[in-house]
Amino acid sequence: MTTYILSIDQGTTSSRAVLFCERGRVQGISQQEFPQHYPQDGWVEHEPEDLWRSVLSSCQNLLQEARLDPEQLSAIGITNQRETTLVWDRDTGEPLYRAIVWQDRRTADYCEQLKQQGLEPLVRSKTGLLIDPYFSASKICWILDQVPGARDKARQGKLAFGTVDSFLIWKLTGGRVHKTDASNASRTLMFNIHTQRWDEELLKLFDIPSSLLPEVMDSADDFGQLDPELLGAPIPILGVAGDQQAAMVGQACFHPGMAKSTYGTGCFLMLNTGDQALESNHRLLTTVAYRLKGKPTYALEGSIFVAGATIHWLRDGLRLIDAAGESESLALQTPQDHGVYLVPAFTGLGAPYWDPSARGAIFGLTRDTGIKEVVTAGLQAVCYQTKDLQRAMEQDGVRPSTLRVDGGMAANSWVMQFLADILEASVDRPQIIETTALGAAYLAGLQAGVFASLEALESLWQCERAFEPDMSEQHRDRHYSGWQQAVRRLQTC
Repeated sequence: MTTYILSIDQGTTSSRAVLFCERGRVQGISQQEFPQHYPQDGWVEHEPEDLWRSVLSSCQNLLQEARLDPEQLSAIGITNQRETTLVWDRDTGEPLYRAIVWQDRRTADYCEQLKQQGLEPLVRSKTGLLIDPYFSASKICWILDQVPGARDKARQGKLAFGTVDSFLIWKLTGGRVHKTDASNASRTLMFNIHTQRWDEELLKLFDIPSSLLPEVMDSADDFGQLDPELLGAPIPILGVAGDQQAAMVGQACFHPGMAKSTYGTGCFLMLNTGDQALESNHRLLTTVAYRLKGKPTYALEGSIFVAGATIHWLRDGLRLIDAAGESESLALQTPQDHGVYLVPAFTGLGAPYWDPSARGAIFGLTRDTGIKEVVTAGLQAVCYQTKDLQRAMEQDGVRPSTLRVDGGMAANSWVMQFLADILEASVDRPQIIETTALGAAYLAGLQAGVFASLEALESLWQCERAFEPDMSEQHRDRHYSGWQQAVRRLQTC
């Protein structure tokens, strides 16, 4: 009998359930979008119940559509939007507040105060991260300070904190299990990536009781069993990783020097550095890529807050297009040197700038500018931001030997060709671009014995198309120089 792995991919704008067979092939997908909430400028929230219901409905619909007996599922893997923060009551399971999303910038002033106190070197030496609203710790502080009675309950051990993976594990196991994996823990500003433990000094700094925190596991490990009432069987949860780390596993980037770039709501370029936690001198992040059998593999990461979200804005905000897929045909009709630069700093600028106060802008508009130029500029902005990350990595002394791409925008061949041109590097698109969900399935499958080793997973990766650079150095430099000028002008506004 064929065995299957159910992968839960809980993202920023939708939740998906993806069914994989033992060869890593997609057997079915169910997806459900949910609302985004923007109560104030720079604030981004999700209703926890929307996250949970969209996940559960996607799983139930997938099994129904596939006509699959849940007993055929050997394991469940979970991957999730990282840094998004939830705090809930241990007795009732009720969240104290909406989920504060990774894009949220409400704690910028608090983070700036910590930096002015000279605390960033300490935090960075332990976590590999910068002090920034992006990460979970300041979000937890905000919830504990703003929700009446929350701090008292936290000190009494009555509350639980989790990134989305922990919240889902809690819900899926009927409140019996409070765990996370090392990759998600490494994104909280509270986890020491060198000792692989929650750090007491950092918890004291942020005034966060350790009783809130989940147990940290390997990325392929025992995360409990599914409540059989949910899907009809007590399926084990055996793999968990943050979305970008899961994509790295799905792309089989298991050797130092290999890199992947994921184009979803944001963009994340991650370079495998093996057992060395390299510290960046150019404001990149050092993070846990995955941890297997107690041994962490590290990565250098550049995080861009807005990538695919730019196209959603062009579609839903400006209504310049009816569907994201229209952007490729418009770009094909537009000269590359149209002179328009769109800097999508809707919630600040990520790496390597880390400017939470920056906001988006469009430069170079003329009377000749139309929909085609603005949409094309939005696509190009994703590539320019990736170039920023590539340059930062090169300045740190490392250059990706391989760049594998995935995520929704990876399907846009125009964008991938422009990316190869701007990076002056080969860009490889895999046969399966559902690599985030695939990585979670791989981790669960490793723990379940469906896959024998990382080497076995490597053999499953296949390239669908390689994009080679085909732009002159003069044109490349002119394009990128215009982008850099636009960012400088934005930061001086």
